[in-house]
Amino acid sequence: MPRFSFEQPIRQLDKRQGGYYHLVVAADVVNQFEKQRATRLICVIDQLVSFPCGLNHLGDGNFYIIIATQQLKKTGKKLGDTVVFEIFEDPNPLGIDMPEVLQVLLDQDDDAKQTFDTLTDGKKRSLIYSIKGVRDIDKQVQKIMSFLNDQKTKKR
Repeated sequence: MPRFSFEQPIRQLDKRQGGYYHLVVAADVVNQFEKQRATRLICVIDQLVSFPCGLNHLGDGNFYIIIATQQLKKTGKKLGDTVVFEIFEDPNPLGIDMPEVLQVLLDQDDDAKQTFDTLTDGKKRSLIYSIKGVRDIDKQVQKIMSFLNDQKTKKR
């Protein structure tokens, strides 16, 4: 599993492009990963902050990693400051932990599991994020089933 380390200043996209703080990753580096731009990564900044991330097109053939404001604050750095960062492939292909309620449901419901398995990793992450903030287990299950039924309907 390749690991890459870089030193560069923290940059910010134009406001019309989202205004995200970001770090640039060259296309030749991205192409060394097995899944290339579809690779989920772990980014470690100044050995202080570690977070899962994905790659976004910069528009010039290269890519960037978004740095959330809270992650930036943890480093004590600001726009224009130089950081050392390391990237490597996330061992979890989804880049996020599977909630217990979803795993139990998939283990018990073959139809739900079959539908879940047909989803792209991005759709799977969307489902997981949609239930993360819901505390009531019954509501989580409802949300999961509704999401999976919507996806099944779209595929027909």
